[in-house]
Amino acid sequence: MSELVEQVDERDRVVGVVERDAAVRGWLLHRIAVVVCRDDAGRVLVHRRGDGMRRYPGRYDTVIGGGVDVGESYEQAAAREFEEEIGVRLAEPPRMVFKRIYQEEHGPYWMAVHDVRLDPAQIPSIAPNPREIAWWGWMTEEEIRVAQERLPFIGGGENVLWTFLRQADRTGPDGALEDGAGE
Repeated sequence: MSELVEQVDERDRVVGVVERDAAVRGWLLHRIAVVVCRDDAGRVLVHRRGDGMRRYPGRYDTVIGGGVDVGESYEQAAAREFEEEIGVRLAEPPRMVFKRIYQEEHGPYWMAVHDVRLDPAQIPSIAPNPREIAWWGWMTEEEIRVAQERLPFIGGGENVLWTFLRQADRTGPDGALEDGAGE
């Protein structure tokens, strides 16, 4: 049996509980929580997924995350997934920057994108799960743009990152744009 997730509607209201694999196969809306991790210089943590991963093996990505478990908030899921994949327990919940519906090859889902900034003291404690992450490193925005031209990145991650960077420093703690700033 695969993990259980909450099936949600177009307004992100829970309508049932299903296996995640069934949600993906049946194109049922469910929830995903991801983190964009930056260091104190603003560089983004980029990683290459493990070759044994079911989805997107060996591809590069700029977000870390996964499915939101039944009864779990987006923030709880983002923190849990970050710790499972990167090995760092966050002292504070990650800050949601935005949430929207995405439709990709693995079906539609609500994705909540969170901001995590690691200070220099936390960086030595990064210990990625080797089953999930084969390589990781810090990149500037320009280095990511160049890398995306020559390396196989996950398509959704590219779009998520650029939306995140446009909004991350303009949102409040609840993910709402501050000062009436729009896109």
